[in-house]
Amino acid sequence: MRLLLSFCLFCATHGGVVKAAEVLRPRGVPLSKASFYDPTRDFHCLDGSGTIPFAYVNDDYCDCQDGSDEPGTSACPNGFFSCPNPGHIPLNIPSSRVNDGICDCCDASDEYASAANCVDTCRELGRAAREEAAKQRQEKMKGYELRKSMIEEGRKRKKEAEVKIEELKKKREEAEKVRSEKEEIKKIAEEPEKEALEHYNAIEAERKAQREAEQKAKDEAEAREAFAHLDNDGDGVLTVTELQSRQTFDTNRDGEVSEEEAKFYLKQEESMDLDTFISTGWQMMRPVYKYDRRMFIPPTQAIPSEGLEPPPMQLEEDTEVPGDEDTELEHLDPELDPEDEDDEEEEEEGAEEDFDLNEDAEDTQNEEEEPKYDEETQKLVDVANAARAEYDEADREVRDLVRELRSLEETQEKEYGPEEEFRVLEGNCYEYTDREYIYRLCPFDKAIQKPKAGHGETRLGQWGEWSGPETDRYSRMMYNNGQACWNGPTRSADVRLTCGTETKLMSVTEPNRCEYLFIMTTPAVCSKPEDASGDEGFEHSHIEL
Repeated sequence: MRLLLSFCLFCATHGGVVKAAEVLRPRGVPLSKASFYDPTRDFHCLDGSGTIPFAYVNDDYCDCQDGSDEPGTSACPNGFFSCPNPGHIPLNIPSSRVNDGICDCCDASDEYASAANCVDTCRELGRAAREEAAKQRQEKMKGYELRKSMIEEGRKRKKEAEVKIEELKKKREEAEKVRSEKEEIKKIAEEPEKEALEHYNAIEAERKAQREAEQKAKDEAEAREAFAHLDNDGDGVLTVTELQSRQTFDTNRDGEVSEEEAKFYLKQEESMDLDTFISTGWQMMRPVYKYDRRMFIPPTQAIPSEGLEPPPMQLEEDTEVPGDEDTELEHLDPELDPEDEDDEEEEEEGAEEDFDLNEDAEDTQNEEEEPKYDEETQKLVDVANAARAEYDEADREVRDLVRELRSLEETQEKEYGPEEEFRVLEGNCYEYTDREYIYRLCPFDKAIQKPKAGHGETRLGQWGEWSGPETDRYSRMMYNNGQACWNGPTRSADVRLTCGTETKLMSVTEPNRCEYLFIMTTPAVCSKPEDASGDEGFEHSHIEL
């Protein structure tokens, strides 16, 4: 037997006063659907699946497929019960939770026929919710005011950039004009310099060729003299035996010149003629030969005065015969201690180095003393160099202006939001640190990741585009083309923007491999909060569970 229809009046009271806004409706029916439940007419299932007498509504028997005839009971598995929750936010719960012994509605209306001892807590919850909502509205209002400041600053910067671009264009035109003038002056100065240098270079090339020829002749004469000195039998051929007779070629200082040592200087041959000696052999023998001639000067020969060529040295016959090194050294210097052989070698090496350094220093000094050009040519070169320096300076100024202008124009081409509110973020970077990494986001530039312990950084992406939905396009930023993952795609970063009184990175996660999610708060996305006060704002909003 069906239960009789019973209506429950949900009257929101405060101090015993009933609000006139409340209307009669069956239990569990939200205020927005009260008009469908008219007790003077048959009830039509809300999904159109049938019509039943109104007396069947809330009779604990499911007649409609969508459960709309049993909003106040748990008879229909797919139905919903509406908690009025006066003083707080109305709540829709599945009808299966009605009279299940658990208090789901803060006004306890869902447990009207159960043993649950539910207490109406809507006033307290509503007060706390309203306080929290008021706090959030204040935060949003503060963020909105900051956003207006960001808009103002962004527009100001845009205007300043436009003015700066115009100034740079004018400066560039003036600088290009100056550069053209300097270039013309440079060309005029370079013409006489070019003619003078061509004449000078021709003369200098002739002098150089003459010096080279003289040096070649000198070197050849030196080689012939050395060959004659080394060619003991005067047959025009140097042999292994002849080199072995010269202690000069004792490379390992063991007291004798081995066949291997002699052949080394003869380029692994048994002998060497004069032509071969001049072309290649002398180059190899010259260092040790000249070193030996300079170090072992007989006591009877005086060291030549500076600037005079020393006479050819003829060593005593017995000094040329290979033998015990100590004996030879004693012959040359009776006071030389054979035990000081190593020290003597070091002294000889030092003397050789000093000799070479002195020669180099002398050559360098001569080069410095000699003017590079004659006086007239030098004047023309100096004038041309000054003109080139002035042109280079003018050209550098033009290039600097072009670079600065290009940078500003590229900045102006970027999209900083519908009201330039995001422009102030460019040039700043924001960091977030977790247990392992430090993440840095530089708006309109890049996103990177650095290990807390270690060096180096990983580029997660470069600024790409705004990627939010059409209705809220500026709520997301996409950074693409980061460094490639190992056997994976290139890294990317999706930045979600939410309203906040501070521009700050709140979290960074990696929901998918090599795809990073940044959560960032900023006043730039704060909109003006809607006004809402008292219970009315709660009464017209529902939450469904």
